Amino acid sequence: MDAIAEPVTQPVRLRGRSYLAFVFTPVVPIVGWLADLDATVARSPGFFIGKPVVLDLSAVELSRSAIAHLIVSLEKKNIRILGIEGVDQSLLSPTMPPVLSGGRVCEIAQAAPERPEVEVRPQVASLLLDSPVRSGQSVVFPDGDITVLGSVGSGAELVAGGSIHVYGALRGRAMAGVNGNPHARIFCQRIEAELLAIDGYYQTAEELDQTLRNRPAQAWLDGGVMRITPLT
Repeated sequence: MDAIAEPVTQPVRLRGRSYLAFVFTPVVPIVGWLADLDATVARSPGFFIGKPVVLDLSAVELSRSAIAHLIVSLEKKNIRILGIEGVDQSLLSPTMPPVLSGGRVCEIAQAAPERPEVEVRPQVASLLLDSPVRSGQSVVFPDGDITVLGSVGSGAELVAGGSIHVYGALRGRAMAGVNGNPHARIFCQRIEAELLAIDGYYQTAEELDQTLRNRPAQAWLDGGVMRITPLT
């Protein structure tokens, strides 16, 4: 009789994969912080839906019940917490998100200039998209600039560690300098954006000067204040 071959068991494949997560750092009073968050969400409904969010509790001292109440409050705003930082494991129940460690903010280093009056900035990588970014698509490139040779549809999203260049209409959301780069800028040939953000500072469509709409424009930071000016 022919021998029956034993089935070959394939080893389990483990792969690493990183995601860009938003970090919330509540401050006291928590009620006031939640009210500020409500105002942010109201200006851009659905912005945090489906986004990984980490809760950093290092700036507050909360009991287990207070942490549980905070998580529930965020879930009611359609904000799901991926993990928690800055808190002892003993304060979390088994049903709460896990404690995370090892997370870091990837700062873009500034090289030391040879002369005091000359600022030398490092070269960054870039991502070139030669087709439009359609509604619902999300493009995340934390390592450098994003350039789109077309338009960005309503509901689409660009997230870049460097600057963002759109050679068409920008109708979706554009977030530049997400790794702590205040020198990043956003350029577009026609500004109709739902939200613009640089290094955590943002403006929504409601705050955009109506005289800038449908015109070439750039967004940049001036001492922690976002400026949006026409391109001439």
